[in-house]
Amino acid sequence: MSLFSRHSKVDNETRLHGAKLITLAEPKGPIAEQFRTIQTNIGFMGIDHPIKTLAFTSANISEGKSTVTDNVAIAWAQMDKRVLLIDADLRRPTLYSTFNVSNRQGLTSILTSNENSINVEDFVQASGVDNLDILTSGPIPPNPAQLLNSNRLQAFIDAVERQYDIVILDVPPLLAVSDTQALMRKLDGVVLVVKNGQTEKLAAKRAVELLRLSKTRILGYVMNDVGRDGDAGYGYGYGYGYGYGYLEDK
Repeated sequence: MSLFSRHSKVDNETRLHGAKLITLAEPKGPIAEQFRTIQTNIGFMGIDHPIKTLAFTSANISEGKSTVTDNVAIAWAQMDKRVLLIDADLRRPTLYSTFNVSNRQGLTSILTSNENSINVEDFVQASGVDNLDILTSGPIPPNPAQLLNSNRLQAFIDAVERQYDIVILDVPPLLAVSDTQALMRKLDGVVLVVKNGQTEKLAAKRAVELLRLSKTRILGYVMNDVGRDGDAGYGYGYGYGYGYGYLEDK
């Protein structure tokens, strides 16, 4: 299973039309079961240190990050956990397209507000999935890095984690921008998404190095497109692991 790629492709399908919610479309299928396995394994990582705030990221764009994030969030909601899913990728937001909701206000509206206190319910939207609320990105700002590393965002996350069982953030790719490195070390954990046949080995290694340098708690990785050329009989699969041995230069 190679992590090398001859060309890094930019895919705008998810950004324009939203992520594929396989956990809803085929809830009894093998891929939905893989997402539930991912959710369960992440939960096991929180036995000694409970996971209340969690981010998914990738090395570069178009590696399946948002699709993984959204489906794992749904898997959590299907376990009767109250979930808040936040689109914190302020440069390439997808959540509003995925759930077909308005993006006129969202996370950026909260972070740029001059109000000392806000009512979260004024910004959070129903997803149509039981137990799952969503917060879209809001209008794309000129200064996403400044907003995502602000004390106001940390205060907001601290507030909402008292209202939800788990808060999940879809954050920007690590090598594309440095928007969230300061934020992620304050979360309970981060999962790296890599795409089989596209994510380059050196890029994945560098992403892990950046997470470690920021003292972020790395929970593991999700590899997507595992089953495309395999024997599973379906074209979109996920594997989950806790180690980074496959990233070592051999």
